[in-house]
Amino acid sequence: MIAEDTHGTEESFADPDGLWADPDGRLFIETDGGQKDGLENQLLVADISTGEIKRLFEGVSGCEITGIAMTPDRSTLFCNVQHPDPTTGIPRDATVVL
Repeated sequence: MIAEDTHGTEESFADPDGLWADPDGRLFIETDGGQKDGLENQLLVADISTGEIKRLFEGVSGCEITGIAMTPDRSTLFCNVQHPDPTTGIPRDATVVL
């Protein structure tokens, strides 16, 4: 599947920027850029055997989703949100735990 093929659907995403495959065969997709359909940058997961893609997390305005890590037992996922749109004047980068 090509990102452009998802536009106008619930799984819409654009500008994939980071990829990470886990030992269970899931492909995690991090986006950075002009998301379509009123969405912000996001973290998605693809089942590589079926091609199904689902959104796990959507960031805040102006951010980039980057840097993914998972605990060895794969029960906890960490992703970073960098340079979000600073409503307070100072961007607040963060690590999100899922």
